[in-house]
Amino acid sequence: MRRPRPVKTKKSVLKRFKITAGGKVLRSRAGRRHLMQGKNPKRRRRLRSPAEVHPTDAARVLQNLPFSH
Repeated sequence: MRRPRPVKTKKSVLKRFKITAGGKVLRSRAGRRHLMQGKNPKRRRRLRSPAEVHPTDAARVLQNLPFSH
């Protein structure tokens, strides 16, 4: 008889997303890796703040983080 496989956290997902106390999934914004001088200050400030993941994608993220919610 085969033993059930333990549920594991997907480490790549753990590093990319954060789960808030209310259950929202946050991500960092794209476009912040390089070429920051060419972007205006308002855009750079907006890139600093995290964005909420869309609910359809949030469900997929939470599947890979079994112990976070």
